[in-house]
Amino acid sequence: MRYSFNRDKKDLVFAYRKDINASFKDLSIVCNAIRYRNAASAVKALEEVESGATPMLYARFNKGMGSRHELQGKKGRWPKKCSKIVRNVLLSAISNAENKGYDPDAMVVVHASANKTNIVRRVAPKGILYISGGYGYAKQRRSDLELAKVEIGVGTGEEQGISRKMKAAIKLNAKSQPKQSIKETESKKKQSAKQQAKAEKKAAADIEKAQQKQDVKPEALATENKENQGNGKKPAMIEQADNAPPLQAREKHEPAEAKKQ
Repeated sequence: MRYSFNRDKKDLVFAYRKDINASFKDLSIVCNAIRYRNAASAVKALEEVESGATPMLYARFNKGMGSRHELQGKKGRWPKKCSKIVRNVLLSAISNAENKGYDPDAMVVVHASANKTNIVRRVAPKGILYISGGYGYAKQRRSDLELAKVEIGVGTGEEQGISRKMKAAIKLNAKSQPKQSIKETESKKKQSAKQQAKAEKKAAADIEKAQQKQDVKPEALATENKENQGNGKKPAMIEQADNAPPLQAREKHEPAEAKKQ
């Protein structure tokens, strides 16, 4: 398959996806963000964008876009759909490299690009072809579908086909970013999922206990209180009904004869 990478492709491992129903502009911004980075750090950055933790810098295609304090006042947003697509393509490229015998932790994103492929012409149905707007007719309704493609190439960063500028960018990114491994990121992801499952189970158990306490009858609580008094334990609390008056109010309304008895 022909890729848009015009240099030597022998030592690189590629992954490709075409006919994507997504914005090619957002895809190109995401590809620019992960280019010349370590594969593990690129996967982590895309996951953070998907979760909404950190926005992505938009150096282009940012007309009318708001600035973000996370980016020090620069323009950006969260392209969650496109980051998920690019992450899947990147993971497939890493798995291809692993099958060929490369170390996945030493992989670097050498090539990442996104382009427009096809435009599917879509016309409105016959009944609403034209809209009457005063005199004459308005323009024909049209909603074209633009499809895109994504290409990602992974390598060690020391291939002969890579230029000096590309190697320099890879070294700068390696210095600025700590070393990470894909296995560690996956294990952290699994641990977070396990912690979430434990929290959900604990919340469900607490709800069941509260329901059981509400369903207990006062007669059973009275017998439990007697047993606790005999054993020297604290008595169990009996929940009062919503309509019942407090104990002090009951004593006030009771007659004096009943108190003497």
